[in-house]
Amino acid sequence: MTPRRVFALPRQQSLFLPAVLNPFVQEVNLAKADIIKCVFRGVFLVPIRAIFLTLVLMVTWPVAAITTFMHPLKGAVAPMTGWRRFMCRRVMAFLGRSYYFFMGFRVVVKGQQVSSTEAPILAVAPHSTFFDGIVCIVAGLPSTVSRTENLATPIFGRFVRCLQPVLVSRKDPDSRKNTIMEIDSRAKSGGRWPQILVFPEGTCTNRSCLITFKQGAFVPGVPVQPVIMRYPNRLDTVTWTWQGFSSKALLLLTLSQLYTNVEIEFLPPVTPTGEEKKRPVLFARRVRNVMAQALGVPVTDHTYEDCRLMISAGELTLPMEAGLVEFTKISQKLDLKWDNVKKELEGFAAVACSCKGGRITIQEFARFLKLPISPALQELFALFDRDGDGTIDFREYVIGVTILCRPANTEEVLRIAFQLFDTDEDQRITHEEFSSMLRSALGVCDLNVSKLFKEIDTDSSEFITFCIVSIDNIPDILL
Repeated sequence: MTPRRVFALPRQQSLFLPAVLNPFVQEVNLAKADIIKCVFRGVFLVPIRAIFLTLVLMVTWPVAAITTFMHPLKGAVAPMTGWRRFMCRRVMAFLGRSYYFFMGFRVVVKGQQVSSTEAPILAVAPHSTFFDGIVCIVAGLPSTVSRTENLATPIFGRFVRCLQPVLVSRKDPDSRKNTIMEIDSRAKSGGRWPQILVFPEGTCTNRSCLITFKQGAFVPGVPVQPVIMRYPNRLDTVTWTWQGFSSKALLLLTLSQLYTNVEIEFLPPVTPTGEEKKRPVLFARRVRNVMAQALGVPVTDHTYEDCRLMISAGELTLPMEAGLVEFTKISQKLDLKWDNVKKELEGFAAVACSCKGGRITIQEFARFLKLPISPALQELFALFDRDGDGTIDFREYVIGVTILCRPANTEEVLRIAFQLFDTDEDQRITHEEFSSMLRSALGVCDLNVSKLFKEIDTDSSEFITFCIVSIDNIPDILL
């Protein structure tokens, strides 16, 4: 199965119809029967499991403290040997398996894990929950990439030390370069260091697809063993994305289940070609394609940075959170320079006003952008062609560009949108124009728009002006 391109589904109405769910959103609608079962089972299971988990932690912490006592994590760091290695690979791994057992996890392992000399790096995907740490236990506690701040975490910080992680610091401007150098050094140590386990996606998704892999694990140019994870459960209580259940809610829901199934499959190692050693991005893509094919899911160009962009867009109540990401990526393919586009915004707005609400074809769209018709341009055009009739409202494109060029000025976006949808230039707009304006500028659904319009149109004139469409008034009514 060849991985296919996917689009993302935003939380609010977007400018296009996507093919798959937004990978950063997890929506779980629990039926009443499931809620009742979770409550009744949780009353008995959660306290019992909490007791056993506490007992395991009480044993694990001193073992971890002894294992890492007087063993440096910075400077001239050497891999653990002798009794320390035994304590880490055997005793700590056993306690880790016990911990997940008492949480109710049933683990099925498929395939065969190779040695560190055959594949120094393990690439694990999809990364969808904080429970994914179970793969470290199954893999024999390999080294991981971890933030320096995690070492200071009470209790669990000591466990992280046992893994001898490659440390990443947000405060160090050279941290990224140093991290890649350390991974490269360990990967080429000839088996002296244990394998390095990496989640190349860099953030949690809902497992609907594989997002772009970060290149750090592929820079050394050594064989990588792909490891895929599945959670084949009727009720998904593990997926943890930026929009969905909180970590506490997921933990309680999971502890309330009789058991939680997880499958971990080790795929055959992938060896980079000469070209892929020079261009790690190609190696990362091939490994991702191998994993996507084994999982039976598509791939997408979204990244961890896109997730952060969506969060920012949501906080600003900007439209099409995932659409902004797709918009940006396609624009990069077209080599649209946003500084130049920003200068031409006035001209674009004039073109949009001249359309007077009319719709344009892709030929006109290409002429306005001064670009040839290409697959990337067709993809950009498709973002705005909601009904697939081969035409778009150019005003919505202007609003989208305005959002990208001036993301912090929501009121300016509204002002431009008002001007574009005021087709007869009488400084007032109808309910239909108002609905289109807010849908494009803020991603507001039609139901809320109708309520908002009635609240603003106090004299029932069926017209409103911009002076009363204040950015301070809108949230109060929509909430």
